[in-house]
Amino acid sequence: MTRYVYEFSQGGRDMADLLGGKGANLAEMTRLGLPVPPGFTVTTEACREYLATGEEPGELASQVAHALVELERHTGRELGGRDKPLLLSVRSGSKFSMPGMMETILDIGLGDASVLGLAKATGSESFAWDSYRRLLQMYGRTVLGIAPELFDRRGSTDDPARLVEDYKQVIRDATGEEFPQDPGAQLYRSIRAVFRSWNSERARLYRRREHIPDDLGTAVNIQVMVFGNLGPDSGTGVAFTRDPATGARGVYGDYLQDAQGEDVVAGIRNAVPLAELERLDPPSYRQLIDHMSTLEHHYRDLCDIEFTIERGTLWMLQTRVGKRTAEAAFRIAEALVDEELIGEDEALARVSGAQLARLMFPRFEAHAETKPLAHGVPASPGAAVGAIAFDSAEAVLTSRGGKTSHAAVVARGMGKVCVCGAEELTVDVEARTLTAPDRTVLAEGTVLSVDGTAGTVHLGALPLTDSPVGRFLDTGERDGVLTEAVARTLEHADSVSRLGVRANADTPEDAARARRYGAEGIGLCRTEHMFLGERRVLVESMILAEDESGRRAALDALLPLQRADFAGVLAAMDGLPVTIRLIDPPLHEFLPDRTELAVRVAAHPTAHDRRLLAAVERTHESNPMLGLRGVRLGLVVPGLVEMQVRAIAEAVVERLRDGGDPRAEIMVPLVGTVEELRIVRAAAERVLTEVSKASGLTVDCPIGTMIELPRAALTAGRIAEAADFFSFGTNDLTQTAWGLSRDDVEASFFPAYLAQGIFVTSPFETLDRDGVGRLVRIAVEEGRATNPALKIGVCGEHGGDPDSIHFFHDTGLDYVSCSPFRVPTARLEAGRAALANRADGASTP
Repeated sequence: MTRYVYEFSQGGRDMADLLGGKGANLAEMTRLGLPVPPGFTVTTEACREYLATGEEPGELASQVAHALVELERHTGRELGGRDKPLLLSVRSGSKFSMPGMMETILDIGLGDASVLGLAKATGSESFAWDSYRRLLQMYGRTVLGIAPELFDRRGSTDDPARLVEDYKQVIRDATGEEFPQDPGAQLYRSIRAVFRSWNSERARLYRRREHIPDDLGTAVNIQVMVFGNLGPDSGTGVAFTRDPATGARGVYGDYLQDAQGEDVVAGIRNAVPLAELERLDPPSYRQLIDHMSTLEHHYRDLCDIEFTIERGTLWMLQTRVGKRTAEAAFRIAEALVDEELIGEDEALARVSGAQLARLMFPRFEAHAETKPLAHGVPASPGAAVGAIAFDSAEAVLTSRGGKTSHAAVVARGMGKVCVCGAEELTVDVEARTLTAPDRTVLAEGTVLSVDGTAGTVHLGALPLTDSPVGRFLDTGERDGVLTEAVARTLEHADSVSRLGVRANADTPEDAARARRYGAEGIGLCRTEHMFLGERRVLVESMILAEDESGRRAALDALLPLQRADFAGVLAAMDGLPVTIRLIDPPLHEFLPDRTELAVRVAAHPTAHDRRLLAAVERTHESNPMLGLRGVRLGLVVPGLVEMQVRAIAEAVVERLRDGGDPRAEIMVPLVGTVEELRIVRAAAERVLTEVSKASGLTVDCPIGTMIELPRAALTAGRIAEAADFFSFGTNDLTQTAWGLSRDDVEASFFPAYLAQGIFVTSPFETLDRDGVGRLVRIAVEEGRATNPALKIGVCGEHGGDPDSIHFFHDTGLDYVSCSPFRVPTARLEAGRAALANRADGASTP
């Protein structure tokens, strides 16, 4: 018989797959001897079966009943009893934290009879009736699907007993049924409702955003209720063992006196700082600090803790490894290393390239004279400027709640700027307006600046300045705890990584920046970018040339310009490899727009424009991405390859004579068959030999190709016969493997594909491992089978994507290449990939 129910004493934190994160951690705290209200967990397996069949497993009811009997025996109380009734909470808890995304129902077991027993047991009729009211509202909304506003419209009376009757009438009117007085029925229907909440729209959207699989399901935690709303000696709070916004040590969190836990995390009331608890209830505060220390040392990480104090007795309701900002992630990881709780490898594994990228974002300049529109709690740092929106945004601003509200937790997890509890602002969701303290009404679309570091909101767009991490990466200057933590992490990543990191750079300025950011060379220097601007007329001359002499004259004019460009890039990367791609795009891209030119010729015809139009018509293609471009240009346009190779070779000679160490590599794009590469290679080698003889210096440039067509990947073994290196152009390889035009589909049906789950992420952002990735693996294996010394890299956008970098490491590539600004994140992920590979016990191909 499958086991679907575990008491807290029967589990542990290593059972998160089955018990969910919350259930596993409740079990772990129970094992540690912390004061946890007793309870049991219904497994994720039960949820998955319910979602698949529409019915819970046959054995579930009897197992829940048995666990309930044990709970009643342990507490000496009966669920829904008339005298000192046992009440339960029913909470979701998936393997991965999804704060506020699923459902909770409190006070299960209350009814018309047991509410009187609760009043007698607690000595507070108002508390008992308010708890009953809370159950009716939660149960009606969550289990019965009643719109929350129907309850809100009945919320005008101060008499909780009267409000209970009003809420029961809301349930009758909305469903045609009575609120169940049977506590067992309340419990079982609540369990099913939590199961169903796994597939709620907000939960699905959150999972898609956080890349959490849809098939995990949620566990359900049934726990004895403890009450923080029994008077001034009671309360509830959320604590962090370190500041989740900055990573600093100290006492951080929120506390609400005379309140229930949902009031804190829902952000419906503004809490006081947790440090106030030391004044309000010193014994409970000291116990909490001790428990926080126990948990942080046990988990060896920042812990997020929910607790309740019931009439002076502290209860621990939940713990988990806390979500944190990017800044906090780096600072905490390195601090734990210094405290000898974790090693450098684990510290590196706990941060990510995405977090490092966030730290490179700019911040607002300091302007003391700029008066904030409102102040709030700085819940997630950073700076964001944008229009007011009520649906989705790049920054989160709330008028209620604190650092531990769901809004703050979710914002930190998503890397969004967040300011909570800006009470001076009045939010009208229905009218989609924001009212400032001076009564100014700000409509949706009004530009605001939100400072998540200072907790301020400003009208209009404030100027931005570089972040400290951005300055460190640019200058090497370590000016604080954060930059020191980032520097140490990157240094360790470099020390363990196998995968090299190069940059895609076309100018000396970009090359120099990439080198400052830690690039080990250039993996893609695009020569066509050097043909734009004032030089475009020379390319036009080459295209318009009617004979060999005219074409040669145009190429001769381009040669010194290209040579100077290459010399500058080689100087910036002196001593490091520079992979220079020969011209790739179709020639029509260097000509005027066809429609604009036709209009110009029709209105004011000139001989030159007529020749241009004829050339445009001649070079026009229905699908230029698959037309005359790449290696095909070099084979069809005489002298083009030779001119570019000569410019490279002469730039190498110039650098050698200047005492430099140039390491140019020549890359032929869009090769589909080895014959193409052999012809171009032969032409390139002739030029290299000529320049070597003329200069008296040896010009040795490796010659390789981009693998960006499926046929190239599938025949890589043959192509490797003529190549010194491969570099995967994964942008075009993705387009040709999927049969997609990126420029067209991303604005058309991609959103629908993402919404329907066909794509979890865009295959142009994260490599499609099953399709495009398989082509990469085939090319690597067959290329190296032919040429074991074959150097292999990637220079598409995927070279800077964290998940794709791990794939490239596992596949055995030698390096990734990305834009200069992504080099630091790629370095970090290359180190993390090496650690992950080592942990899996895998061997690199």
